[in-house]
Amino acid sequence: MTIRMIGASIVCVMVGLFISASAGQAETDRVLAFADPRPGAAVLTGAEPDSVLVSREFYSRSDEAILLGPGALDDPETRQRVATAAGEKHVPVLTVRPETAHSVDEELRRLGVQRAVRVGEIDGLDNRRSIDLEDLRGNLRPSADEPIVMVARGIPMDAMLTARSAGRVVEVPVPDPRAGADAVAAVSGASSATPIRAVGPGFGDDETFAARVDQARRTPELPGGGQIVFPGRRMVALYGSPDAPALGPLGRQGIEASIDRVRRLAADYQQVSAEPVVPAFEIIATVASSEPGEGSRYTNMIDPEVLRPWVEAAGRAGVYVTLDLQPGRMDFLAQAQRYADLLALPHVGLALDPEWRLKPDQVHLTQIGSVEADEVNRTSDWLAGLVRDRGLPQKLFVLHQFDAGMLAQRKNIVTDRPELQVVLHADGHGTPPVKMETWRRLLHDLPAGVWMGWKNFYTEDKPTFSPATTMAVAPTPWFVSYQ
Repeated sequence: MTIRMIGASIVCVMVGLFISASAGQAETDRVLAFADPRPGAAVLTGAEPDSVLVSREFYSRSDEAILLGPGALDDPETRQRVATAAGEKHVPVLTVRPETAHSVDEELRRLGVQRAVRVGEIDGLDNRRSIDLEDLRGNLRPSADEPIVMVARGIPMDAMLTARSAGRVVEVPVPDPRAGADAVAAVSGASSATPIRAVGPGFGDDETFAARVDQARRTPELPGGGQIVFPGRRMVALYGSPDAPALGPLGRQGIEASIDRVRRLAADYQQVSAEPVVPAFEIIATVASSEPGEGSRYTNMIDPEVLRPWVEAAGRAGVYVTLDLQPGRMDFLAQAQRYADLLALPHVGLALDPEWRLKPDQVHLTQIGSVEADEVNRTSDWLAGLVRDRGLPQKLFVLHQFDAGMLAQRKNIVTDRPELQVVLHADGHGTPPVKMETWRRLLHDLPAGVWMGWKNFYTEDKPTFSPATTMAVAPTPWFVSYQ
């Protein structure tokens, strides 16, 4: 009996050793193939394909790779299988085309690839053993901080999959680490030892990218997340002035009711928008007057403290605010500076309405006002400086227009200040053909860097455009207001 027990024990030990040896052998089949990229932010760009650049940055070696022929991932099921295998097994994914074959072959040699999964038709590169996706042994992920790989929309799929196989991928709508809540959260939560890489020349050079990463970490976010206004969101706004029902729908109810109303309006637009829709207020802060008033200025400036409860409640509710100026015979810059404390809030932008900017001999409703490019530029320069000095996210800078003469020398308006997102707001009203004709005229010779806005009128439009009709306008407006 004792001998049998000892024999059984020996058998169990031998089986256990065999199992352990087999497991150890399987583990040794997987290698620690990842490189040790330096901490900090840098951009991966160059003449090589993006997938090769990513592979070179994060892999020191790999016995295996997934090779794709042109169009190999057109089938969604195949794309999902490849994506799952690359992510779970941590192997690079490279597309072989005639123009990329040499670069891919050099990268495979550098990695020491012996076994390759081939998906689709691939010419050449036949000196490696072909295997199925299910046969991938894969590579071990290192224990060091997982790198963050930032990519913009439109990146080649093989580069995206290679990045996902090696680190945490964060996609942004434009090549900027400030352009989305996910990107800001990723870099803000990363340690100083975490490598942060961006793929593609659109992110700028290493110095520019590193500076923007630093900004993303210390700058407040906009309603909806991120610190760049567009294209990560659209905005839908109620226009008007508090306690002034005649000036627009914003003034026809109190603060909380206005917040509820614009949220419902934004929800209607969300049904027809691929981008997140953020509710907004466009508050008339200075109101054009039919009477000369003090200094014959033909404008009434609302005390900033009267507007503050609206602005602060909007901020708490995730509603963006644009302060609209109707300056009469005053200068736009002088009026904007009066509201500097409100404009210093992260969720507050500025709108200039040239229809109500009078020359010394003009009066409202007799002439259509206008503003010179120089005055617009002085105002935007001051506002951009406020953004820089206060460490604020990018601000909306809206220019209203429906007549060509309202923005004199429009081509000379500065539209590339990185602190501001310039929107040309089409204010035409009437029947659909009349509104569309105004829209087309305003699009003609539109300066680079300008985004388009659209206004719907509840009474002057016949009929008022629905959210679906508004979003069908081409190009689709990014800022829509209701008067």
